[in-house]
Amino acid sequence: MPAVRSNRQQYAARLNAFKVALPPERRDVPHLLELAARVGRLDAADLNFPDHVSAANEDAVRAALAANGLSLNGLAMRYYGEPAYAIGAFTNPDPAVRRRAIDQTREAIDICARLGARQLTLWMGQDGFDYAFQMDYARAWDDTISAMAEVADHNREIDIAIECKPNDPRAYSLMPDIGTTLLAMKELDRPNVGVTLDFAHVLQADEMPAHAASLVARHSRLLGVHLNDGYGKRDDGLMVGTVHPVATVELFVELDRIGYRGVIYFDTFPDHSGLDPVDEVRANVRMAERLRAVAKELGGNRELAAAISRQDAVASQRIVSRALYGA
Repeated sequence: MPAVRSNRQQYAARLNAFKVALPPERRDVPHLLELAARVGRLDAADLNFPDHVSAANEDAVRAALAANGLSLNGLAMRYYGEPAYAIGAFTNPDPAVRRRAIDQTREAIDICARLGARQLTLWMGQDGFDYAFQMDYARAWDDTISAMAEVADHNREIDIAIECKPNDPRAYSLMPDIGTTLLAMKELDRPNVGVTLDFAHVLQADEMPAHAASLVARHSRLLGVHLNDGYGKRDDGLMVGTVHPVATVELFVELDRIGYRGVIYFDTFPDHSGLDPVDEVRANVRMAERLRAVAKELGGNRELAAAISRQDAVASQRIVSRALYGA
């Protein structure tokens, strides 16, 4: 059975970030979970399939989660481990390879259910193109929608969250932004399909995170939030609020408005900068809690609501800066 949630915000963090703090022989999932638990404020874990968990180590992962007081929020599909998926998983031109990708995704859903997780996240990084005249766009779209429908129908009790990203590793992703992803949601028309919003991915797509969250809530379901920061040129995975604190506060205000109650997942890359991963996650928690408190204050601010209704940016920024930085 899924773990019972408390009323406080639940947090999870990118498990691979902790590898840098462990010797190579201890970089298995149980040891990574043990290190993540040292943060002291993480409540949940998201694991990758098949590199973190599979049928081979399912029991060990279940025991490690319990031993460290962590619930399993969900699994994230990772297709990059197989060279055959380099030119696509759901969009692969080889029907046999495409079928293998679908079957592996269905296997991940089964493990989700057995471990008590609620959702599977699909980041279709390999499903895209690099050149003009490389892809039959209509066929690729049809194949993707068909595959996602089959995956969603495999177990209606498990939510399927689509995480969009403009590029990487492909030059162009088939579902690069919120608008395109919501078109797919409309065609899929499945009650257990929704969207995971990644802050840095939204910046890459030249979109505003709060606006993206508003559109998702209007046309689909917001199933996950990956919180981080960056400069918008790539997926930087910087610590929360270090570049866009005002946009982060606005996202929290919007999450409160739409009633998001899911886990906040810190998708940050301390390992890329040689940072201590435990300290880095603790910094993310502290900043998230501070910005959430500001968002709570601003969400009920009538003066701010009036300024927004007039589109008075001078007045709204004065109110936000006062809440963030003091008089």
